[in-house]
Amino acid sequence: QVQLVESGGGLAQAGGSLRLSCLASGSIFSSSIMRMGWYRQAPGKQRELVAAVTRGGIVNYADSVKERFTLSRDNTRTVSLQMNNLKPEDTAIYYCNLESTVGAYWGQGTQVTVSS
Repeated sequence: QVQLVESGGGLAQAGGSLRLSCLASGSIFSSSIMRMGWYRQAPGKQRELVAAVTRGGIVNYADSVKERFTLSRDNTRTVSLQMNNLKPEDTAIYYCNLESTVGAYWGQGTQVTVSS
């Protein structure tokens, strides 16, 4: 069983910062992790990729967050998303995602709310 333990999130004002972290725990070999990252889903919208890092270290960002968000891989099982210059349109539930050679996993989600 694989669990994605998310932390961070909460409420911020426009222009502020928040940091999200995700730890993959449970019965999974680090070598089987192909990609980890964060998605988000705003009310009434589809879930979308925010940022993800491959096992090779390549990071992909959504155009809407480039130069504001930074994804880092703290170790083979932990990724962190530093979110700066937050905007009200960043308000959403953020989900950690892990893709491995044996399946894909999701965290339970953490709310990020940005007030104007």
